Amino acid sequence: MSPRASPSRPNPTPFRVSTSGGRVPGLEDAPAFTLTRPPRLRLPVLIAVPHAGRAYPASVTERMRDPALAQLRLEDRHVDRLGVGVARETGAALLVAHAPRALLDLNRAEDDVDWDMVEGGRPAGLAAPDPGQRGNARARSGLGLVPRRLPGSGEIWRGRLAPEELAGRIEHIHRAYHEALAAELARIHAEWGAALLIDLHSMPPLRAAEGEVRAPVLVLGDRFGASCHPALMGRALAHCDARGVPAAQNRPYSGGYVLDRHGAPRGGVHAMQIEVCRATYLDRRLAEPGAGLPAVAAMLAGLVRELGAEAALLGGQDGLQHAAE
Repeated sequence: MSPRASPSRPNPTPFRVSTSGGRVPGLEDAPAFTLTRPPRLRLPVLIAVPHAGRAYPASVTERMRDPALAQLRLEDRHVDRLGVGVARETGAALLVAHAPRALLDLNRAEDDVDWDMVEGGRPAGLAAPDPGQRGNARARSGLGLVPRRLPGSGEIWRGRLAPEELAGRIEHIHRAYHEALAAELARIHAEWGAALLIDLHSMPPLRAAEGEVRAPVLVLGDRFGASCHPALMGRALAHCDARGVPAAQNRPYSGGYVLDRHGAPRGGVHAMQIEVCRATYLDRRLAEPGAGLPAVAAMLAGLVRELGAEAALLGGQDGLQHAAE
């Protein structure tokens, strides 16, 4: 293997190209997502933020039993601010979903539907999923493609969802987002010989497990080795350990549909999920940005530089040399 590349430390990129796509049904002028990138990427990295969207149509919030609670529980609240800070600092591409998870969960498959919450139920002729299928279990638990209920809080919605409304959300949010994500990864791969997707999420505070001094503030997921090269996970864990950042691998979060769909390490496209403890960057209510947000963004930027340098090596590039061209 080539000598290990050290992560580059470019100045923050002042200019980024922005492209919006999809749309939020019920908010006709609202895009479902926005992709931003510098004119030339400094690292072969795309940061994606699927669960921080806050573009709620009034028709949707009016049908929620408790809108404030549902939004707080479902959103990865303000993790997009971390994504923006990291992308600007590192020169990575950034894809942020504006459509909220309450409308449709981008980390679920299109067919991961709880048909009991849809008017008319399962369409005639649509085969029932395998009872043991993981996605089907999620839908039954209330956290399928369209979330139905929250643990400890009960049902989210009043009434059922019209089939045509579900179809519109799938077409204009889910398909549009994942097509844009796949296209950007293909573009990065063509330029660098490899591409790394960082799927950025936030999580409630964890408790320290037996034998742990501190609870993890980051959980790094790679679908137990299936979604990215092991060198990437190894470098991420070593980076965190060297800086005293408590991190766990795959437990309790290993990633979901996004990593399953887009991670193809044998083809040079790698995907890693990063879950960030909300208590590190939000206020005490875990509702609004807190004083720790800048420090967490800086910590994540350092991690992304490390991962980007490793991904460049996997693509046959020298991360420092390529970034300086």
